Amino acid sequence: MGLGSTIFAYEFPSPPPLIDPESAGDPARKPRRRTPHHPSRPSKRKKAAKNSERKIEMGWKAAEKIIQRWKILRGDNVMIIRGKDKGEMGVIKRVIRSQNRVIVEGKNLVKKHIKQGQGYEGGIFSIEAPLHVSNVQVLDPVTGRPCKIGYKYLEDGTKVRISRGQQASGALIPRPEILKQRRKPRPMERIWSKDTPIDLVLEKTYDAKAGIGVPDL
Repeated sequence: MGLGSTIFAYEFPSPPPLIDPESAGDPARKPRRRTPHHPSRPSKRKKAAKNSERKIEMGWKAAEKIIQRWKILRGDNVMIIRGKDKGEMGVIKRVIRSQNRVIVEGKNLVKKHIKQGQGYEGGIFSIEAPLHVSNVQVLDPVTGRPCKIGYKYLEDGTKVRISRGQQASGALIPRPEILKQRRKPRPMERIWSKDTPIDLVLEKTYDAKAGIGVPDL
């Protein structure tokens, strides 16, 4: 090598440092930033589960709120308090307990298209559409105003309906006479071979005053 030659020095890059698995969780390392979960905000998974439960409940929503004890009966005089026929009075024609609805005679009329068939003519007819039971109120038999219905027991133990409310008279609301009429005929009596004859069933076998059926002690 001569005196006039130039020497070039080349530095090789140093290899990357090895990461010790034990020091990987060093607190000095900057952690990855995550959005903190607010306790009042449900997570996405909980929201999805809640929405699915809500969709399932929507199909049974009407069945869960079916009225068990009905105070309005078929044949009652009522007033419509909501809807297009608000303020009009009528008679309960039918009670649909599976839907919490009633049909008022001649009220809440809607148009229905009926196709012509064998034995009847088609056309556009007005029929009575059902109303929710909360849209009607029974009329007070004394004041003639809509009122709520309550119950009380008479001296003989009979349970009766009474008018209840701020402007109610508290009078008895009689049971409609139409309920005494059977809509379905009574089933025919069947006589089986092992049935007790009716004469023996009606025979009086005990009378304390006459001494019939009293054992000798």
